[in-house]
Amino acid sequence: MIRVLLVDDQTIIRQGLRSLLEAKPDLQIVGEAENGQTALQQVEMLQPDVVLMDIRMPGMDGVAATQTITQTFANTKVLVLTTFDDDEYVSQAMRVGANGYLLKDTPSEELALAIRLVHRGYTQLGPGLLEKAFSTPIVASEPIALPQELAELTPREREVICLIAAGASNREIAESLHIAESTVKNYVTNILSRLHLRDRTQAALYANSFLPLLENSG
Repeated sequence: MIRVLLVDDQTIIRQGLRSLLEAKPDLQIVGEAENGQTALQQVEMLQPDVVLMDIRMPGMDGVAATQTITQTFANTKVLVLTTFDDDEYVSQAMRVGANGYLLKDTPSEELALAIRLVHRGYTQLGPGLLEKAFSTPIVASEPIALPQELAELTPREREVICLIAAGASNREIAESLHIAESTVKNYVTNILSRLHLRDRTQAALYANSFLPLLENSG
């Protein structure tokens, strides 16, 4: 069970997130906070696995709270969930240690998957946010690299998952790679099995977080 803390200054947003995420059997909402300062108190008391963090809130904002959480609570991951996709917000959040950055229009299934992946240690970025996240240098303790399970995909499997991330159907993938559609179906099945993912939506979300690395990995 993944323990999740919801941090947002709007009560209706927290209620909506609670309703959506509590429907997932592996996610447990352990608490809520309306600003960064309350979030710090809740993290210390509840020790959540993942914090869903809004950015703009009265008092202590999400960036400041994220920095304190990542510096103080090593076992708690922070996944930013906000309406703001400004370069500065994305870059700041990632620079202070956020494990991911998504927008509030992210579908519930993709949000749940992102929480699971962040809990496992992966970085999650919504579509189009990768360049914004690295628009200014980020000091990292380790070089950014593909997770082992992605690195172990064959070159053809990497081509297929990149096309899945771009929203291509099996037929479109077959035409692009000049292979049979039945062969594409086999590749998709193998990819989902090797990455321990349930469906194409999960594969697309996962691959999007590492798309530039996948495309340049040969």
